[in-house]
Amino acid sequence: MTMNSIQDAFALSGRKLLVSSTEIDLSKKNKIDIFFLIVQESRGSAGGRGGGSGARHIERIFGYACDKGDCKIIFDTSDESKIEKFEIPYSAVAMDIRLQDGNDIVVQGIVDPDLIMNYKDLISRLSS
Repeated sequence: MTMNSIQDAFALSGRKLLVSSTEIDLSKKNKIDIFFLIVQESRGSAGGRGGGSGARHIERIFGYACDKGDCKIIFDTSDESKIEKFEIPYSAVAMDIRLQDGNDIVVQGIVDPDLIMNYKDLISRLSS
Protein backbone atom coordinates (compact mmCIF):
# COMPACT_ATOMS: atom_id res chain seq x y z
CA MET A 1 0.00 0.00 0.00
CA THR A 2 1.35 3.41 -0.97
CA MET A 3 1.34 6.03 1.76
CA ASN A 4 0.01 9.09 -0.09
CA SER A 5 -0.52 11.06 3.09
CA ILE A 6 0.37 10.85 6.74
CA GLN A 7 -3.36 10.30 7.39
CA ASP A 8 -3.05 7.05 5.38
CA ALA A 9 -0.16 5.99 7.62
CA PHE A 10 -2.09 6.62 10.84
CA ALA A 11 -5.12 4.77 9.41
CA LEU A 12 -3.15 1.57 8.70
CA SER A 13 -4.49 -1.40 10.60
CA GLY A 14 -2.16 -3.65 12.54
CA ARG A 15 0.60 -2.92 15.03
CA LYS A 16 2.90 0.00 14.45
CA LEU A 17 5.54 1.73 16.51
CA LEU A 18 6.09 5.45 16.03
CA VAL A 19 9.34 7.27 16.60
CA SER A 20 9.11 11.05 16.51
CA SER A 21 11.42 14.01 17.00
CA THR A 22 8.92 15.82 19.29
CA GLU A 23 5.47 15.20 20.73
CA ILE A 24 3.04 14.66 17.87
CA ASP A 25 0.51 17.46 17.47
CA LEU A 26 0.02 17.92 13.73
CA SER A 27 -2.67 20.58 14.31
CA LYS A 28 0.07 23.02 15.45
CA LYS A 29 1.88 22.78 12.10
CA ASN A 30 5.27 22.56 13.82
CA LYS A 31 8.35 20.94 12.29
CA ILE A 32 8.45 17.24 13.16
CA ASP A 33 9.86 13.98 11.80
CA ILE A 34 7.86 10.78 12.31
CA PHE A 35 8.88 7.22 11.46
CA PHE A 36 6.38 4.37 11.36
CA LEU A 37 7.75 0.90 12.10
CA ILE A 38 5.19 -1.68 11.00
CA VAL A 39 5.30 -4.76 13.22
CA GLN A 40 4.73 -8.10 11.50
CA GLU A 41 1.76 -9.91 12.97
CA SER A 42 2.86 -13.33 14.18
CA ARG A 43 0.25 -16.07 14.50
CA GLY A 44 -0.26 -17.77 17.82
CA SER A 45 1.44 -15.16 19.97
CA ALA A 46 -0.44 -12.70 22.11
CA GLY A 47 0.96 -9.27 21.34
CA GLY A 48 3.81 -10.79 19.38
CA ARG A 49 6.06 -11.33 22.42
CA GLY A 50 5.44 -14.05 24.97
CA GLY A 51 5.91 -12.70 28.49
CA GLY A 52 8.12 -9.90 27.21
CA SER A 53 10.62 -12.25 25.61
CA GLY A 54 11.44 -12.57 21.96
CA ALA A 55 11.85 -9.81 19.42
CA ARG A 56 9.60 -7.58 17.38
CA HIS A 57 9.93 -8.23 13.69
CA ILE A 58 9.57 -5.07 11.65
CA GLU A 59 8.27 -5.68 8.11
CA ARG A 60 8.17 -2.09 6.82
CA ILE A 61 9.51 1.33 7.76
CA PHE A 62 8.40 4.66 6.39
CA GLY A 63 9.08 8.19 7.53
CA TYR A 64 7.59 11.64 7.10
CA ALA A 65 9.03 15.13 7.49
CA CYS A 66 6.33 17.62 8.47
CA ASP A 67 6.62 21.40 8.45
CA LYS A 68 3.93 24.10 8.43
CA GLY A 69 1.20 21.45 8.21
CA ASP A 70 2.69 19.77 5.13
CA CYS A 71 3.95 16.20 5.62
CA LYS A 72 6.10 14.62 2.91
CA ILE A 73 7.21 11.01 2.83
CA ILE A 74 11.00 10.83 3.04
CA PHE A 75 11.54 7.06 3.28
CA ASP A 76 9.63 3.83 2.62
CA THR A 77 11.04 0.31 2.53
CA SER A 78 10.06 -3.29 3.06
CA ASP A 79 13.62 -4.43 2.21
CA GLU A 80 14.74 -6.59 5.13
CA SER A 81 18.43 -5.84 4.50
CA LYS A 82 17.68 -2.12 5.03
CA ILE A 83 15.25 -2.61 7.92
CA GLU A 84 17.81 -4.61 9.93
CA LYS A 85 20.08 -1.54 10.00
CA PHE A 86 17.49 0.46 11.99
CA GLU A 87 17.57 0.48 15.78
CA ILE A 88 14.18 -0.69 17.05
CA PRO A 89 12.93 1.08 20.21
CA TYR A 90 11.83 -1.40 22.85
CA SER A 91 10.79 1.27 25.36
CA ALA A 92 7.76 2.42 23.37
CA VAL A 93 4.72 3.51 25.41
CA ALA A 94 1.16 4.60 24.71
CA MET A 95 1.24 8.12 23.26
CA ASP A 96 -1.62 10.57 22.80
CA ILE A 97 -1.26 12.36 19.48
CA ARG A 98 -3.29 15.02 17.72
CA LEU A 99 -3.92 14.72 13.98
CA GLN A 100 -4.14 17.60 11.50
CA ASP A 101 -7.94 17.67 11.80
CA GLY A 102 -7.71 18.06 15.61
CA ASN A 103 -8.79 14.48 16.41
CA ASP A 104 -6.83 12.67 19.11
CA ILE A 105 -5.70 9.05 18.88
CA VAL A 106 -3.49 6.80 20.98
CA VAL A 107 -0.54 5.00 19.40
CA GLN A 108 2.45 3.05 20.64
CA GLY A 109 5.64 5.02 20.27
CA ILE A 110 8.49 7.06 21.62
CA VAL A 111 9.77 10.63 21.32
CA ASP A 112 13.52 10.36 20.65
CA PRO A 113 15.17 13.17 18.68
CA ASP A 114 18.56 11.40 18.76
CA LEU A 115 17.10 8.22 17.27
CA ILE A 116 15.37 10.31 14.58
CA MET A 117 18.74 11.90 13.73
CA ASN A 118 20.27 8.40 13.49
CA TYR A 119 17.43 7.29 11.19
CA LYS A 120 17.88 10.32 8.92
CA ASP A 121 21.65 9.74 8.73
CA LEU A 122 21.02 6.09 7.90
CA ILE A 123 18.52 6.83 5.12
CA SER A 124 20.90 9.34 3.54
CA ARG A 125 23.59 6.60 3.49
CA LEU A 126 21.12 4.03 2.12
CA SER A 127 20.09 6.44 -0.67
CA SER A 128 23.62 7.21 -1.83
